[in-house]
Amino acid sequence: MKPKTEELEVFLAVVDSGGFSAAANQLEMQVAKVSRLVASLEQKVGANLLHRTTRRVEPTQEGVAYANTVRAGLLLITEAQERLSSQKDLPVGRLRVDAASTVMTHQLVPLVKGFQTQYPGIELELATHENIIDLVEKRTDVAIRVGSLKNSNLHARMLGRSPLKLVASPEYLEQFGEPTNAAELLQHKFIGFAGQAHLNKWPLFGGALEPEFSNVATSGEVVRQLCIAGMGITLLSQFTVGKDIATGRLVSLCDGDIETPHPRELVQAVYYRNSSISPRIKVFLDYIESRLKL
Repeated sequence: MKPKTEELEVFLAVVDSGGFSAAANQLEMQVAKVSRLVASLEQKVGANLLHRTTRRVEPTQEGVAYANTVRAGLLLITEAQERLSSQKDLPVGRLRVDAASTVMTHQLVPLVKGFQTQYPGIELELATHENIIDLVEKRTDVAIRVGSLKNSNLHARMLGRSPLKLVASPEYLEQFGEPTNAAELLQHKFIGFAGQAHLNKWPLFGGALEPEFSNVATSGEVVRQLCIAGMGITLLSQFTVGKDIATGRLVSLCDGDIETPHPRELVQAVYYRNSSISPRIKVFLDYIESRLKL
């Protein structure tokens, strides 16, 4: 007997989530059914696909190879169905989008209502991760990434550039004074990123500045909020703090000292593509590209 699509999808959910219970929660399905479908799949393919322990479920060597093949196959089927649907009507289906917290909060969320008004058949699932994720493992269709990209088998689409801004709150500057050049910056308090060393090297003309930080956070949005609260000076993309500067919540500092153009200004979308781009991804990127305020 041939494996059923449901069995394949459940198997991938178990592999990605690391357990039957987690997969059941993700799929809104009973654990017993998840276990039964995986067992049925293993019987049909004639191989043990999963190592089962009391703490975690992991794919066997055969399971890893099979999961990779199944992902590619299901993706082709989905793309074929989308192309047929798009020929008749607007694209439909779920679109999983990932971005850092600042990109999601300040750029994507304000566009959701307009996008879904234009494409009511597309259900958006939005996720935020500060670090780069594996799109396949997280079952993500498209990710918006800031900065240069490492070599990979992902396709990339340039969405624009966003200048870097050194910023501080008016309250902080009133208390500690406003630096007018890179040398004076060293006398101040700084807010940086935890676990993301590349974001803590500030590209200034004359050499990168690597300050010692009074406060750090894993989220760019938390870094922004700390800065607004007067906890120090930080370096963020204009798309994150542009409105704050315009309204006076934050003050832009030493603009002429920040290196530009710089790879950290790049804003790009990345996605997997076997042949032609998925209609869901294409209309989403077409919609947001002209509306992003970078």
